[in-house]
Amino acid sequence: MNTTINILTSRLVTILSANNPSIYLYGSIVLKDFKPGWSDIDIICLTDTEIGLLQANQLIDLRQQLTEETNTDYFRFFEGNILSKNTFMNNKAETVVYWGTGSQRITDSFSLDPFSRMEIIDSGQLLYGPDIRASFHYPANEIILEAIVSHYETIRKYAVTTSRSIYSAGWLLDIARCLYTLRTGKIIAKTKAGEWALMEGLVPDVHIMEQVISIRNNPNKYKSDEAVLEWCGTLGEYIQNFADVLEKELVINAVKKSRS
Repeated sequence: MNTTINILTSRLVTILSANNPSIYLYGSIVLKDFKPGWSDIDIICLTDTEIGLLQANQLIDLRQQLTEETNTDYFRFFEGNILSKNTFMNNKAETVVYWGTGSQRITDSFSLDPFSRMEIIDSGQLLYGPDIRASFHYPANEIILEAIVSHYETIRKYAVTTSRSIYSAGWLLDIARCLYTLRTGKIIAKTKAGEWALMEGLVPDVHIMEQVISIRNNPNKYKSDEAVLEWCGTLGEYIQNFADVLEKELVINAVKKSRS
């Protein structure tokens, strides 16, 4: 893993040497919650000057090139954005290279959810260049709350029924993370969020969350287990029950805010 990260960082620096890049890891790998078979490797590269079109074309397929050159699968786990600091901080329309799950693109727009922005500021690991996080704007409480509400609405809309996939279990961990952030204003790893929700007595069905955490801790063990996949396809009801808990927390939060 470390060798893969070092190779990717070195190639990014080579391509962007004239742009003075700062490169960060964030997300599950920095929060000590990276699970092969489930997790991505989140990375963001910020430059002093706008990325040129030639550079963007060199970067767009870099993950695939390194996979072929090294015969290493870890490069396909990388996700993130390569862009200028100006675009990151001020949303200026400039060249952005986006690496997503199974796809990549060159665009002129950029968006990052407040949870990711918080992770970069609070726990991002600097891989190369000057550490410029002191100049970043931390998301306002209202923006964080809006993101939690948006996630809640997504759960209500899309997680009423679930597919036969271990990733269906992730909805429950997402709710736990939202609850943790709502109560503390901070970010926590997904696995620890589930454990925290159990400890706080917030989970309607303890057995369900315990099984979800077991799957999260060893996804490759369960991803082809027919019994587990069948079980994952029945989680809609439990997800919605846990979403009820999040809804109550949002109401309590709104009442407290109206009184303050």
